[in-house]
Amino acid sequence: MRVQSHKAVHLFPRRIVGAALLVGATFSHAANLNFLKDTPVSYMKDADRKALNDAAQVALETKKDGESFEWNNSGTGNSVSIKGTVTPHDTSKEGDRTCRTATLVAIAKGQTQSWTPTVCKQGNGPWKILRK
Repeated sequence: MRVQSHKAVHLFPRRIVGAALLVGATFSHAANLNFLKDTPVSYMKDADRKALNDAAQVALETKKDGESFEWNNSGTGNSVSIKGTVTPHDTSKEGDRTCRTATLVAIAKGQTQSWTPTVCKQGNGPWKILRK
C-alpha cells in the first residue's frame, strides 16, 4: 500500500488498530465464535494490520468528517487481497482535546467487516482509543 508521508502521521499509535484487529482474530478461534473465521480480519497478517493502521493515521490527521481514505494490502505479501476505507467522523473539541470516531472497513473474499473506535488526543499528542 502506498501512503503519502505526512508529519502528523506518526501520532496514531500503531498498536491501537492492531490491538482491535488482533482481538477479532483471537475470537475467531473460539468454538462458539466460529462464524468469524471467514471475515476479513481472519485473513489479516501483521503487515496487513500495519497497512490499515497507516491508513488510519493518515485519515485521522488529514481527512475532514465524512471524507474517506482508501487503503489496501498491496505489497504486504499476503496472497489474500484486502482493501477498504477509513472514514473519520463526529469530531469534537474541548479545550486542546480532540476526539474523532473512525469507521474502519476491510473487504476480503467478498466479506465486509467494519469497526468504529473513538479516538482522542491532547494537543499534538498521540491518538488513543477512548475507553468507555
